[in-house]
Amino acid sequence: MSEYIHTSVSNGTGLIVLDRPKALNSLSLEMVRAITRALRCWRDDDSVAAVLVRSSSEKAFCAGGDIRFFHDVGRATPQGGSALLEDFFTEEYSLNHLVHFYPKPYIALMDGVVMGGGMGIAQGGVRIVTDKTKMAMPEVNIGLFPDVGGSYFLSRAPGALGYYLGVTGVTINAADALYAGLADHYAPLADRAELEKLLAATPGAQLRDAIATYAAAHDAGASALAADRAAIDQHFSAGSVPAIIASLQADSSEFAAKTLQVMTTRSPLMMSVTHELIKRGAALDVAGCLRMERTLVRHNFENGEVIEGVRALVIDKDNAPQWQPATLAEVTSEMVQRFFQPVWPDYAHPLRRL
Repeated sequence: MSEYIHTSVSNGTGLIVLDRPKALNSLSLEMVRAITRALRCWRDDDSVAAVLVRSSSEKAFCAGGDIRFFHDVGRATPQGGSALLEDFFTEEYSLNHLVHFYPKPYIALMDGVVMGGGMGIAQGGVRIVTDKTKMAMPEVNIGLFPDVGGSYFLSRAPGALGYYLGVTGVTINAADALYAGLADHYAPLADRAELEKLLAATPGAQLRDAIATYAAAHDAGASALAADRAAIDQHFSAGSVPAIIASLQADSSEFAAKTLQVMTTRSPLMMSVTHELIKRGAALDVAGCLRMERTLVRHNFENGEVIEGVRALVIDKDNAPQWQPATLAEVTSEMVQRFFQPVWPDYAHPLRRL
């Protein structure tokens, strides 16, 4: 088992605790494997009626995959090809699928930072958010795309919210997550002792219903996404990233100006790939979305955009990624469609058994 994943069973509930606080619980291959082993073990264990996954701290549930690992391994191998990278994404996406179809209640307490891979191990279950929740699919900021099932759950958000969240990579809070359909329940920190008591004392077979009853008494407050919904739907339904930019440029509002500023820092290519990904994801089931994303990951590391993005934001921290292409005007349809070209025949796809 991974030193960063602690598992136990109490009162009919299997508990998975992510405990890598210095890295905000960023997932390593060993952590993915440890979570998968626990879930597979408990799946057929009659003494476990529900599963609760949480962090050892309120600072972060899980900030995503271990992007330093992505950078180091990707740089060290030709065209970003590495057995370790292949294993990581194949096994992570398999875990995401397992969570979506887990036969027992699977509950995620999404405290603090919940991004990327953290969303992947939460979105298929019962999702609890708190005052500290900072949720995002920010992959376009590092030259990647919203994976771990992002093409599935973002494409099913109301209106154009999925395009907005995926293409911009902005961070939202608990009220926004509930509004976007990316969370189920809100638990205020002011009442945290009561929540902890409930989680510890309630038998696993009754845990999901008990959480729903508890959360019904609490209100997360107003959502900024709700306030901006009309503008989001207007601009992000434009049909393409260039059309979204043009629509925003014709709007003198504060929302439009702020959104344009955010988008100037993102990878032009990966914003366009993300838009196409969410469009395609709307017509696919969970397995189809994960298979599509698995293909895109291979192309993405061969392209090298993610290696540059991680270098600029995490390794060198110069915040000056040299995106290729550098501008949205240089991104062609052929560049985008190349990411969706099959890498393997269907019978050999790493996720063919999902």
